[in-house]
Amino acid sequence: MVTDDKRVRIISGHYGSGKTEFAVNYAARLARQSDHKIAFADMDIVNVYFRSREVRDKIMAMGIRMIDSSVGAGADLPAIPAESFAPFEDKSYEYIIDLGGNDVGTIVLGRYRQWIDLAETDFFMVVNIFRPDTNSVEKIISSKESLEQASGLQVTGLINNANLARGTTAADLLKAETMLSQVSRQTNVPIKYTSYVEEIVTDMTEEIKKQLSGEIIPMTYFMRETWM
Repeated sequence: MVTDDKRVRIISGHYGSGKTEFAVNYAARLARQSDHKIAFADMDIVNVYFRSREVRDKIMAMGIRMIDSSVGAGADLPAIPAESFAPFEDKSYEYIIDLGGNDVGTIVLGRYRQWIDLAETDFFMVVNIFRPDTNSVEKIISSKESLEQASGLQVTGLINNANLARGTTAADLLKAETMLSQVSRQTNVPIKYTSYVEEIVTDMTEEIKKQLSGEIIPMTYFMRETWM
């Protein structure tokens, strides 16, 4: 369960992985299941599209403290606000960080390194096997190693978020399961979650769920408009 993860959850993944959609859905799930205070930080300063700060009102409506560089009127800055430090030190918070999805994006963690307690930190990598950078076992492992080198952290869990947007089927998740299982065996990193958008993957069954690893997280669209 999401409540069993470590207090600080850093969520990363390459462009097109669905990282931000997963992060917001993860936060929503945690808000429903946890009695603790929750903070959510948008630390993605690389991708100018599908940023979690774009749904800050929805996140805050869940009772979650939203941390981002928005300055009003829809504007924002490619920077990390000083407020981001607070939940590292205030251990009364469950902290979720939506991190930039490549080695450049993860470098921002460097300024927080002395405040990051590895014993209370999970570093999750969201994987979509239908993206060029993660469409093979070798590329997924290479991407994982790049994230680790840039962040100074070790990936503690893989997220199967195989998707072809509105064309996604349960078979796509099963295909990713096969590939990520190989990655898991080679790296000793578990598949922690399998996620899919419930309104899109209408052919999901209980039998298929039994073939998928980790906790199954049915998601709703926060970041994608109905026409996309």
